[in-house]
Amino acid sequence: MSESPDPTPETAGQQAAEVRPATSVRYAAVLSVGSSGGPAQPPPGVAADDYRLALLEDTYEVVAGLELVTAALVLDPPDQPDAEALTWPGTPIVREPTLPGAFAALHALGATEAALLAPDAPDLPPLLLGKLFRALGQAPAAACQSAGGGLVALAARLPLPSWLADALTSTDLDVPDALSRLRAAAPRHGQIPQGPSWHRLRTPPDVALLDPGLEGWESTRALLEGHPAY
Repeated sequence: MSESPDPTPETAGQQAAEVRPATSVRYAAVLSVGSSGGPAQPPPGVAADDYRLALLEDTYEVVAGLELVTAALVLDPPDQPDAEALTWPGTPIVREPTLPGAFAALHALGATEAALLAPDAPDLPPLLLGKLFRALGQAPAAACQSAGGGLVALAARLPLPSWLADALTSTDLDVPDALSRLRAAAPRHGQIPQGPSWHRLRTPPDVALLDPGLEGWESTRALLEGHPAY
């Protein structure tokens, strides 16, 4: 369920207009980072590295297909040639170990708004990311929660407000109650509205969440074909 807006939406809208540029520069970056949850666990018979890269590639393709949004990749550890090889030429590569650092690096590239995505959401509908960016018109951040806990994506206006940057030093997208923690750090209600939730593929049973009828996630689809779990 989405969080209710501030009691005075007119005032909130005026405040947003004061700090939001007339023309937003949007980036969407997929995280290929060490995290509390570790890489996605593949189903039986699928090599872990192949599975990780297939999920990452498909998630990257989701953001690469967005209009008026620059796709990027965040690496930690910084040397991941296999991950970089999945991107289109000219894709910005950010080498940062923290979420606040990644947001700051994207801001340095010119972003006024950015979304960070978990690397294991290969079938994420682009529309859900669009909803997060639209929500930034009325709030400094917006989240897509994962059905299994944690977040699929977090979008924010840049530079990050100090309360959000501080909260993200101890909370990443894998923390089960990430959204509650970030909201608790906000100075007032309504600072991180929630868009529709989605799923992440973190354990072998999660493969059942994929809908073969949906377009996209071609690398993951090709890797899983012929395996009983699929």
